[in-house]
Amino acid sequence: MGLFEAILLSIVTASTPLLLAASGELIAERAGVLNLGVEGMMLIGAVCGFAGAWATGSTAIGALCGIAAGVSLSALFAAAAIGLAINQVAAGLALTILGTGLAGLIGAPFVGENITAAPHLWLPWLTDIPLIGKLLFGQDALVYLSIGLIAAIAYVLARTRTGLILRAVGDDPASAHALGYNVAAIRTLAVLFGGGCAGLAGAYLTLAYTPFYAPGMTAGRGWIALALVVFASWRPGRLVAGAILFGAVSILQLHAQAIGLGVPSQLMSALPYLATVLVLVLISRVRRGGSVAPAALGTAFVPER
Repeated sequence: MGLFEAILLSIVTASTPLLLAASGELIAERAGVLNLGVEGMMLIGAVCGFAGAWATGSTAIGALCGIAAGVSLSALFAAAAIGLAINQVAAGLALTILGTGLAGLIGAPFVGENITAAPHLWLPWLTDIPLIGKLLFGQDALVYLSIGLIAAIAYVLARTRTGLILRAVGDDPASAHALGYNVAAIRTLAVLFGGGCAGLAGAYLTLAYTPFYAPGMTAGRGWIALALVVFASWRPGRLVAGAILFGAVSILQLHAQAIGLGVPSQLMSALPYLATVLVLVLISRVRRGGSVAPAALGTAFVPER
């Protein structure tokens, strides 16, 4: 029972950064913008979040620093891809390279340093319930924030005028512009929101998941988050299931190595990424001609002057 509980708790913590990053990217893509710089924004969020917490001793300030770093980096992408109408794929890849380099530069003094991990919730009686107590009532604040965030996104997209406008901008920007909506401004706000979420996801890695900084510690999670959005067909509910699935694959391969399965450790470490590729291939085959991305995804919209 103790091992099973530990595995469940590990899956939740492994899923949280994926869910945070994918939630922000979902909003950006629903607005018709493909930002491939999630990995770079997570890296810069991780190092800035750690630096903020290390300097102040406050996890909350560290999280805010991570968000600010992600928003700042995404603003560069918005200026290039939306303001200057540069190809979104090229701009996103450049953002990942820039974020990786900046994280290495900023994080060099912090390699080997440690901080106190984000505190976990503890409620008398409830947290002590076997199996589900710690799972439901013993997580850190960022886990509950990620759940609240995806619930809010689902509500806004499905039930509010703001969500309707956002989806209209992503599906048919020309029509949205004709109705008087500022497509560029809406897309910019969506990209900034996505950057903040990616920065917070990176900060979670250094503030709660592993309370130290190491170069390249995102280990491809930003690319998995991008795949999750496609896996979920741009639907928040499926995004949660996908984050748990990929988080479980990441954790189970670690436990498989720990019990000494006769499989090369390199192959086990590659399982989360092999699962990502496999899922995308299956989605492409099964849903061909079905659910597709927002119509304007990957294109820039420049209103007529």
